[in-house]
Amino acid sequence: LHSKDLVNWKIVNYVFQKQIPEETFNKPQHGNGVWAPSIRFHDGFYYIYYGDPDFGIYMVKTKDPEGQWEKPHLVKEAKGWIDPSPLWDDDGKAYLVHAFAGSRSSIKSILVIHEMSPDGRELLSDGVLVFDGHDDHPTIEGPKFYKRNDYYYIFAPAGGVPTGWQTVLRSKNIYGPYEDKIVMHQGNTDINGPHQGGWVTLNSGEDWFIHFQDKDAYGRIVHLQPMTWKDDWCVIGEDKNGDGIGEPVATYRKPQVGVVVKPHGPQTSDDFSEPALGLQWQWHANPEATRAFVHGSDGFLRLYAKPMPEGNLWNAGNLLLQKFPAPEFSAVTKLSFHPNEKDPVKEKISLLIMGRDYAYVTLEHYQDHFLIKMVECINAEKGTEEKEVSEIPVSTGDVFLKVKVSSRAMCQFAFSTDGIKFKDVGTPFKAREGKWIGAKVGLFASGTGKTNDSGYADIDWFEIRK
Repeated sequence: LHSKDLVNWKIVNYVFQKQIPEETFNKPQHGNGVWAPSIRFHDGFYYIYYGDPDFGIYMVKTKDPEGQWEKPHLVKEAKGWIDPSPLWDDDGKAYLVHAFAGSRSSIKSILVIHEMSPDGRELLSDGVLVFDGHDDHPTIEGPKFYKRNDYYYIFAPAGGVPTGWQTVLRSKNIYGPYEDKIVMHQGNTDINGPHQGGWVTLNSGEDWFIHFQDKDAYGRIVHLQPMTWKDDWCVIGEDKNGDGIGEPVATYRKPQVGVVVKPHGPQTSDDFSEPALGLQWQWHANPEATRAFVHGSDGFLRLYAKPMPEGNLWNAGNLLLQKFPAPEFSAVTKLSFHPNEKDPVKEKISLLIMGRDYAYVTLEHYQDHFLIKMVECINAEKGTEEKEVSEIPVSTGDVFLKVKVSSRAMCQFAFSTDGIKFKDVGTPFKAREGKWIGAKVGLFASGTGKTNDSGYADIDWFEIRK
């Protein structure tokens, strides 16, 4: 994402279109893949380091973040090595700090530093243990590496995602010993577990900290905090009670960047008038070309009714989704469904809320008639079966599907044949988070068996409304 003021953001690119190893990520890998990346600029290149807990630490780089990135380079093959962050020192040497995932490596709550080749492509040592957080900072992870005023700093969250705090370590020797200090915690605010982010210094000299808060179905939402320094320790947020530990702010003046930026958020709605999908869309697994095609000149997206895996949607890769954009919103789509009427295979086009529990409103075709249904699946991760909640016959394949998401992630599905009068379908459904991610909203087309000429749905537009 790109911003000129740290407040208003736009998605501008993806580092890769397919995650490697492709044979693994061609199927959904819930909770796996890229963990806690760090982005850095060094010697004319933008670098991103990320840990894949099952394969190791990777690096990608480019001179243009909005252009082509090099293919991921495996810096270190390893199990459970996560959350890497590089540092290029003043003498030209390079280092990497990272944490461990106990689920893969059987160790956790420690940080290790390695010397790294100056080109950032390989580690030159087995690593030095520089901090053990078991006593005071359990589950310390997500380290970010910096240098300021001859101090080496490691910013690292601890205490776990829902309940943790932001720790900062400092030392004048890169291998320690490191002093530790909590610089931000929840305090008296309603912002739980405020931590795991990065420090940004502006040309104006202002310092800011970007971090996340876990909001269940809404995912890990991003906060921006003011940051100040005292005695070479930072305070993040505001220290309202004078205990030396910052608390996150809910509102604050914008950063001073010297330009006025028109308020905007990341992309959501799509009229499919471009020759590619909007960057807000994400498949549930690596993309596969035959799932969908944009017909930009006519302004629609064609989704083909692909056979689904056995069981529920948990292992389906052909789900086209995007993140929840706000606490309350509606998603509405206009579509035209063209099933293969010569083949008795059931085909359907659906508007979906996806997570560990999921539900969707679907237009289904079987033999000679159409049905609008609401379907839900509770504990999809455990392989539970879908349940049909409601069924309404309709006479047309040209419909509008809608889901309204209200406070506490309650979702009500509806449909319309004219786009004006909507009829509720089924009962309210409470969205639930995915694995390490929030719930998502989007579309899928499917059939119950194989055919040599799949039906399809042409999606005219998809809108996110207040």
